[in-house]
Amino acid sequence: MNNYSQNRSYKYLGEGALLLMTVLWGGTFVIVKESLSDISSLLFVAFRFGIAAVVLLLIFFAAKKRFDQKSILPGMFLGFFLFLGFFTQTIGLKYTTATKSGFITGSLVVMVPLFQTIIEKKLPSKGAQIGTVLVFIGIIFLSSGGTSITNFLAELGANFNFGDWLTLACAAFFALHVVYIDVISVKYNFWTLLISQIITVSVLSFITAFIFSGFNVEGLHVSFTSYLIFGLLYTSLLATLFNLGIQTKFQKVVSPTKAGIIYSFEPIFAALFAFFLLNEKISNFGLVGSAIIFVGLIVSEAFDSYFGISK
Repeated sequence: MNNYSQNRSYKYLGEGALLLMTVLWGGTFVIVKESLSDISSLLFVAFRFGIAAVVLLLIFFAAKKRFDQKSILPGMFLGFFLFLGFFTQTIGLKYTTATKSGFITGSLVVMVPLFQTIIEKKLPSKGAQIGTVLVFIGIIFLSSGGTSITNFLAELGANFNFGDWLTLACAAFFALHVVYIDVISVKYNFWTLLISQIITVSVLSFITAFIFSGFNVEGLHVSFTSYLIFGLLYTSLLATLFNLGIQTKFQKVVSPTKAGIIYSFEPIFAALFAFFLLNEKISNFGLVGSAIIFVGLIVSEAFDSYFGISK
């Protein structure tokens, strides 16, 4: 096999690996939602990232890595936004469906260019602008509780609940996390940044869980059922550590545009898991809104590349 064939095969392997990673991410919405019947929201996040941190530290020391002191605070800064993202997403899942959570979370793809404009002074591309408009229209459709055109406007917003607003906030926090990673990761040690982020999320989640309990916002409860244990292991080992390894190893052989398109399938997989495992159904307007959001995600990634416009 010549070098061209090897490179082509490796590229296909990379695309398949990223698709597998997206499937695993899509499954987290259903698994987390079902797990929350056995544990408080913030305790779930705390345990999830606590397990991931312990395993990652074992790998870190086994590989004889060293902490870079200068990278700890930047890692904690990134971990703060990551915590806010999982904090709002996990609590939001208590009040919304896994399907809607998946699509609304996916809107971070078009929020990233907007935050880049503000933080990195990078103007969003034409594709990102069009994608943002489409995602906004899609969310409007998702928010309507109407069943026909005649009562669409009358019911506008009726189906967009507290959990949906929290999930929209989560997408914004994840988008900020992505942008600040772009700014910070080139300056500091990867391993220290990664471990600092994960530990920060776990510690902040434990602290917030006890604070919320003290103010009677959310009671502390945990029942280590077999499903909860499965949920914690799935999200910490597969959705966090395994996916991180795949992303680190294979994303470099896939173009950013194609990687973005593959990641855009996450809400589709979330909806499929929710349909088959939770029997979640979505209204006709919800289906239209989900489809528009998905088109917006694809457009935001593929438009400029297709028309030969530099991003």
